[in-house]
Amino acid sequence: MTNPHLPPEPTRADLKDFFLKDRFAAHVGIELLEMAPGRAKAKLEIQEHHLNAVDVVHGGAIFSLADLVFAVASNSHGTVALGINVSISYMTAARGGTLVAEAEEVSINPKLATYLIRILDEDQTLIALFQGTVYRKREALNGSRV
Repeated sequence: MTNPHLPPEPTRADLKDFFLKDRFAAHVGIELLEMAPGRAKAKLEIQEHHLNAVDVVHGGAIFSLADLVFAVASNSHGTVALGINVSISYMTAARGGTLVAEAEEVSINPKLATYLIRILDEDQTLIALFQGTVYRKREALNGSRV
């Protein structure tokens, strides 16, 4: 039974179409791999332009990868969710290859939700941990009021 006070859960196709509009993630080269309610997975194949001056992956590139899966997971319920607080801890430097970020919903209520994102390299080495909290607006992704 659906709740008339909540927007309908978007289909995977709707969600993918919505996040294809994320022009910054596309510009950086992030590819969305999986999505489900409260979860998301994406990858970033490291290129020369992702490296900083000491030839390791720039923290901003890693953050951007984590931020996309945070956005997808938190908006996956069909309600607009906007980040209000995030933190990232870098565990070890990444030098190339492909990085993968996976988001997992930790808690959710009508106004707030919290997510944990793990960023791993090809060897499954933990590169960074990202924790984020969103404010869930009373607005559906399609712009209607909930």
